[in-house]
Amino acid sequence: MKISAINVFQVDLPLKEGRYSWSNGNFVEVFDSTVVEIVTDEGLKGYAECCPLGSAYLPSFARGVRAGLEELAPHLLGQDPLNIGAINRTMDTALRGHPYAKAPIDIACWDLLGKATDQPVYTLLGGSAQDDVVLYRAISQEAPDVMARKIEGYAAEGYTKFQLKVGGDANEDIQRIQATRAVLKPSDLLVADANTGWTRHEAARVVGAVSSLDVYIEQPCMTYEECLSIRRRTGLPFVLDEVIDGPDILVRSLAEDAMDCINLKISKVGGLTRAKLMRDLCVAHGIPMTIEDTWGGDITTAAIAHLARSTPADFTFSATDFNSYGTVDIAEGAPKRVNGRMTAADRPGLGITPIFDALGKAAARYS
Repeated sequence: MKISAINVFQVDLPLKEGRYSWSNGNFVEVFDSTVVEIVTDEGLKGYAECCPLGSAYLPSFARGVRAGLEELAPHLLGQDPLNIGAINRTMDTALRGHPYAKAPIDIACWDLLGKATDQPVYTLLGGSAQDDVVLYRAISQEAPDVMARKIEGYAAEGYTKFQLKVGGDANEDIQRIQATRAVLKPSDLLVADANTGWTRHEAARVVGAVSSLDVYIEQPCMTYEECLSIRRRTGLPFVLDEVIDGPDILVRSLAEDAMDCINLKISKVGGLTRAKLMRDLCVAHGIPMTIEDTWGGDITTAAIAHLARSTPADFTFSATDFNSYGTVDIAEGAPKRVNGRMTAADRPGLGITPIFDALGKAAARYS
């Protein structure tokens, strides 16, 4: 089997809430997502999606995905998509860095491998470890009382884990954490996610002020070293996200006891191949994960569901159903939330079929 064509689609994903806001005044109202179709000489087609969270979250941006694919495509045509290791080595040789641009190629190859062997991707990633996975809901940064009301609303939809977007003014963030924790059940989990938004002294103030509350602290500062400093000052459970961008920093953070959980974002680390490696390292070291991505629609949600379903429940802190945040469906057969949980399809590959009327005309075709 050989890659005969790579087709690239751009699709806008508006939000049901109108805006998603996080630290330092950042927000997105319409997400710019890229969908990749790999066509083979045997007629099989594989699909994937990559959707950066704007341009100020990670070293990634939406047009960068498509620029990276333009650079990579000539090196991939004629290659065997089922030899995923060779595909990744080819991409790493052709383009230094830019893992997010490589991720949709890697994921689409896993989709093809599943279709070629008549197996769902979760089977290829280690087999089903749980029937369905628990979801978290991200609460966009707003006034404390507004965020508390939104949490109450989403709790009624079956969510039991909530990621609170903080990383703004420290005084107001303390109020946000206090107000939202007050409306939750004792069994519900609350994560205060600063998205790198606090300086070290602000983070120290916040963790001290909320030390008596049942709350996780996530990625308080910009650098790994700053986060490690805050980790050593608090007894609250600690999550790392933005700085965990590959196996090397994961190994270091495990050795230095830098966190209790991580957020494993598939496109941030380059696709399912490296995400599986990092997932297995975390399981071996007893570190639970939120399995997710930067953002996306139906196809991203399917990839998340397959990786999560193949992860033992004890190590799946939560997962993300990004397709429930938007107003546009881009694939049939994608996972759907039921009582705060979702599962991956038992169909071959990712188990989705793109809705080409929603994707529109291809932004680029390589053959």
